[in-house]
Amino acid sequence: MNPRIRIAGVVKESIVDGPGIRFVVFAQGCPHHCEGCHNPDTHDLSGGHLVRIDTIIDEMKKNPLLDGITLSGGEPFLQSAGFSELARCAQAASYHVMTYTGYTYETLTAKNDQEWQQLLKYTDLLVDGRFEAEQKSLLLKFRGSQNQRIIDVNQSRLKNKLILSKMN
Repeated sequence: MNPRIRIAGVVKESIVDGPGIRFVVFAQGCPHHCEGCHNPDTHDLSGGHLVRIDTIIDEMKKNPLLDGITLSGGEPFLQSAGFSELARCAQAASYHVMTYTGYTYETLTAKNDQEWQQLLKYTDLLVDGRFEAEQKSLLLKFRGSQNQRIIDVNQSRLKNKLILSKMN
């Protein structure tokens, strides 16, 4: 089975969406509608287009310089089954996975949703929290507002408590 996900688009090489050179996938659909959102075209749940996960992985493999994949939005957790499979396949191909979400880490871990937990399981770094225009800062690394955190998901799981990445 090769699931498909609804995406707004991709950026094949980025140095601003996570550490190293990233392949960025923008999920289509977002419930947060943050004021000042950087990607308002991703909000419509029926926008964008469907793409097969193996198509994305195959495209990534064409570029030997890539360090990882970034799952951005929209909101990847709205399509958590498909995005967790994409993240799993990316990790299996030795790519680092970074996921952006408007939800907080606490909300994600408290929700008894197996698909959300699967996406977290295959995420190395998580940028959590809604974009808040009044806390916007162009000086922050890999995030737009000061309330957002970069979380080391692997260390957080290992230590059973929230561990911020050294990039904060």
